[in-house]
Amino acid sequence: MPTARPGILTAMTLTPSDANAFSRIKIRTGALVFCGDDVALIRRDRDDSVHYTPPGGNVEVGEDLLAALGRELAEELALDIAQATPPQLLWVVDQMVTRPGPTAPPRKLHLIYRLHVSPEVRSRMAIEEYDELPDGGREIGVVEWIDYRKAAELPIFPPIGPALAALSSPRAIVTDAALPAVTDDNYTWI
Repeated sequence: MPTARPGILTAMTLTPSDANAFSRIKIRTGALVFCGDDVALIRRDRDDSVHYTPPGGNVEVGEDLLAALGRELAEELALDIAQATPPQLLWVVDQMVTRPGPTAPPRKLHLIYRLHVSPEVRSRMAIEEYDELPDGGREIGVVEWIDYRKAAELPIFPPIGPALAALSSPRAIVTDAALPAVTDDNYTWI
């Protein structure tokens, strides 16, 4: 498969036992919503782990990427995307990671956008996010505002923490949107 940039759309050396593994591709739009030096991340507390994710979710079939981003930010942060700066594509992360469960894992492309909001808009945003679970229950995520320079210390998925913390400022220009691919060689599913 041709590559546009190193780390994106590269052929993998994985040989999963399930022949359907990575045969589907999903696209996830996510956002780093900044207010000054703070960035909104969703913390999920599990029985044996804690991890953070940028707000966002899977793009539905036929859905425009920015419409999907706007829908997800409205659902998870109660943020009207029109109240933020225009979304700017910051990073792309290619994910092919084996995960637990009965379904073959999809390949997922994470499109991470950057937006900025004012303190007034931030004050009206959600402080919790609710994910519907397959059994009908809900998982609660806590929206935390964290100084972006501390992101390298956090268990964030996709693993963008080091790149986020390395930005010289929340508005720093990023010249290469390709972050390293996430594979079984460099990530273990939590």
